[in-house]
Amino acid sequence: MIEASVVICAHTLDRWDVLQRAVASVRAQTRSAREIILVIDNNEALRTRAAQEIGGVTVLSNIGQPGLSGGRMTGAEHAKASVIAFLDDDAAAEPCWLEDLLEAYQDPAVLGAGGPVLPLWQAPPPSWFPAEFGWVVGCTYAGMHVEDGRIRNPIGANMSVRADVLRAAGGFTSDLGRRKLGFSVSGRARFGGKAESCEETELCIRAARLYPGGYWAYRRRARVHHVVPAQRATWAYFVQRCLIEGTAKAVLRNLAGAGDGLKSEQRYVREVLPRAVASELMAAMRGKFDAARRAGAIVAGFSLTAFAYTTARLGGIADALSQQLSSRAQIERS
Repeated sequence: MIEASVVICAHTLDRWDVLQRAVASVRAQTRSAREIILVIDNNEALRTRAAQEIGGVTVLSNIGQPGLSGGRMTGAEHAKASVIAFLDDDAAAEPCWLEDLLEAYQDPAVLGAGGPVLPLWQAPPPSWFPAEFGWVVGCTYAGMHVEDGRIRNPIGANMSVRADVLRAAGGFTSDLGRRKLGFSVSGRARFGGKAESCEETELCIRAARLYPGGYWAYRRRARVHHVVPAQRATWAYFVQRCLIEGTAKAVLRNLAGAGDGLKSEQRYVREVLPRAVASELMAAMRGKFDAARRAGAIVAGFSLTAFAYTTARLGGIADALSQQLSSRAQIERS
């Protein structure tokens, strides 16, 4: 029987309650995990409390590079099952989550599997927020490309992978992905210095190249609910996240090539966004003011992301980061 080890990464006591809910959601699965591994990133107080108060889990300190990718790989190195499932500390899985993910592995061509990540808004979502930008808050977005149950990459909050595939591919690149202090919501947009996104995408592309004919499965019933705190439901956060994503996509293009690296994004820009803008403008013409704001947010979000992407490409930032990541990845995989 195929079994899964579930890895949850955490870094702050501020999420203690939601972390406990995440662990509880794994315990309540219709298909039990072989083990639950909780990895704490550079927070001894949190590690101590988790070890004392959360029973039945393996609590580890991140021994890799600080950040989510290093934490995930710390958990993966200790996992005993043939499948490793990753759940964010601020997400809760529905009861059939693990069962549905594991069903995908009946097909030997499946490299990994993921499912929908639904927003759990802690404050009413802003009326201007377009569903097509769900990725801004780490969730599934309207128009995400799924073809015959296959996707390019799962979202990290709801992702599983064969353990041997993860290890053969070299794991998550630690210089991609969010850091403990990676995001500010002060309104000061930082971009161009770090690629704080796309670590799952880069891994999935790398694994698919290593295993020709393999694919990443999308399981619609394997759903998780991801907390979106009030500070992420702001225009300042929306702007900052778009800028960071643009930089990350420039780095991803260098690492994976324009074809694999940006294939989904090209469809998103050509088809999903124009259709969404047209639909919102038609609604605005019928007197729905919020629809006009959403159309404006779509245009602004695309423009910001494209600006950061172009700036990173023309300014040589993407080349420098790509070289750094490639060098680091070679060291980590050796």
